[in-house]
Amino acid sequence: MPFTLATWNINSVRLREGLVVRLMQEEAPDILCLQECKSPVDNIPFEAFRSLGYTHMVARGQKGYNGVAILSKLPITDAGDRDFAGLGHARHVAARLENGVTIHNFYVPAGGDVPDRDVNEKFGQKLDYLAGMRDWFHSDRPARSILVGDLNIAPREDDVWSHKQLLKVVSHTPVEVEALGETQDAGAWVDITRADIPEGSLYSWWSYRAPDWDAADKGRRLDHVWATGDIANAGHSSRILRPARGWDQPSDHAPVFASFDL
Repeated sequence: MPFTLATWNINSVRLREGLVVRLMQEEAPDILCLQECKSPVDNIPFEAFRSLGYTHMVARGQKGYNGVAILSKLPITDAGDRDFAGLGHARHVAARLENGVTIHNFYVPAGGDVPDRDVNEKFGQKLDYLAGMRDWFHSDRPARSILVGDLNIAPREDDVWSHKQLLKVVSHTPVEVEALGETQDAGAWVDITRADIPEGSLYSWWSYRAPDWDAADKGRRLDHVWATGDIANAGHSSRILRPARGWDQPSDHAPVFASFDL
């Protein structure tokens, strides 16, 4: 069963409903995973998406913050969620396709501005969240699974505009990169995007603070598509839809795509 999947931190699904509709109309991924929906599930504009063929949704939400949703043209069933680090946040949801493949949609905490858990509680929460993911993958080894989402870490030197300048900036510090690597290794996850595009600078996020984000191009690859080793070879055609960052009233993230033949 071939399908194309996209993951996108939408930064308010209600505010940017039109951008989601545009993506559905112009790119038409079979499955669209959204993060930072900032909406209770009942307030997600599902009817607008349903009218475009996305007749299935599995989501977790909360008012004003966090929130994750999986919208699909293909039949999916709810496969649960986990509250890593006991934060009580809507940051994970899973859905299962009819072929048995499970899709995990994650929104890992951003971690605040100071990369020191002793003075920044949010950074500690981020590390604890990743440790919770790691421990779960160790104890319940995933199989026939795809993991996507805003993981809020750019692990490689060419995943950021300047490795040297960002070594002490949250999202690219060595402690975060190490934690993400341990999480990835625990589930034997394969980074599908980098398997397809192994070399060169690659970004999915550009700060709102840049007067001209495109010209400055100070990006980071915070959004990821992983797959377990048993199905990783089925992944292909990875790409990042950079132009979406320049759409009207955009999210600061661009959608990341991958296709699978399963």
